[in-house]
Amino acid sequence: MLLHHAAWPEVEAYLKHCKGIIIPIGSTEQHGPNGLVGTDAICPEVIAAEAGADSGFLVGPTFNVGIAQHHLGFPGSMTLRPSTMIAALNDWIESLTRHGIDRIYFLNGHGGNIATIQAAFAEFYANFSLDAAPCPVQLKSRNWWELPGVMDLARELFPVGEGQHATASEVSVTYYAHPSAIKSVAMSPKIAPVGGFTDAADYRRNFPDGRIGSDPSQATPEKGERLVSTAKRALIGELTQFFGAPPRRAAAE
Repeated sequence: MLLHHAAWPEVEAYLKHCKGIIIPIGSTEQHGPNGLVGTDAICPEVIAAEAGADSGFLVGPTFNVGIAQHHLGFPGSMTLRPSTMIAALNDWIESLTRHGIDRIYFLNGHGGNIATIQAAFAEFYANFSLDAAPCPVQLKSRNWWELPGVMDLARELFPVGEGQHATASEVSVTYYAHPSAIKSVAMSPKIAPVGGFTDAADYRRNFPDGRIGSDPSQATPEKGERLVSTAKRALIGELTQFFGAPPRRAAAE
């Protein structure tokens, strides 16, 4: 169930059976010449939405701008400062827990968010630790590509040229979700270089078209569908362990 598509009585009824919610979290940043700027938000969003539709678990709105200062050399990229993101995440968490939600699972689509998500969790838990009060809320984050089976499938689909940024797998997921947005762009070299970076100017200088180590010309909607199906099944399994029985099963019982 999508929170944005539910009325408040439906949310109230859901909370009688389950106190968990999934929050897709990603970024708005360049993904090479054929990747969508919203890739890192779209990937967890579509996986969470399909998992929620199959299980009945509640799916919240996507936190779609993250830590991406190093991509600002490319038009369309946006970023938050880490301190801003920590504050915003805590406001989201406190808003949800006020209604009795006590399990929040963040499905992440951007590696640059990882440290800040963990810092936000530490900020939330510190409120209870400093007050010498037990915290009734559990927070969890997981990168969608680390769900069981996903990386194995990505290696099978893209044995060469998966890369580190603007990967063939993530572009495939977005093409599955939005086939009308597929781009056909010639890229040279076929597989992008690898290396490090610091700020936005350094990134653009080292990786002129935005890719790192990848050949996303291999991306197809069909491959994306397989990746989403694998990730969805794994996600439902993790959510069932974290939240308890899916609401549909609980309601049937």
